[in-house]
Amino acid sequence: MDTAAPPETTGTDERVIGTLSELADLVRGAETLYLRYSCGFEADRGSTSEDGESGLALPGLSVNPLTPEQWWTRPLEDWLARQICQYRHLAEDEERFPWVLTGRCVGRGPDCEPLLADVKPLGRLHEDLLHEAGRVYDERFDTGNLP
Repeated sequence: MDTAAPPETTGTDERVIGTLSELADLVRGAETLYLRYSCGFEADRGSTSEDGESGLALPGLSVNPLTPEQWWTRPLEDWLARQICQYRHLAEDEERFPWVLTGRCVGRGPDCEPLLADVKPLGRLHEDLLHEAGRVYDERFDTGNLP
């Protein structure tokens, strides 16, 4: 992997988000943002998610919220690291990567995750950001501790 600073855009004018700080700035400047691990916007365009256990089609794309809940009093970067790391195993499939999006919430999935329609992609997360999020998550959270 190239360790140079991530480019602002790819050849398709897709924004690449390189640091937690940059992602935090994006989240602060928007109403509600989400994260999705998939083959990307083009692959998801016009499709919806499916519930793997029941086989039922869901009314939108399954996403994870990047905008924190009002009860969250820790730094925004902590929330973002946690949200990124909760589903990072989905990126183990080389075809999948995390990307940021917004859209209209049309329901909740079987794990109570938001389901979005009218999706607008805002950028993808650079691998350096994934490593940074993992480091922050491991350092600042008691991972695996149940309430």
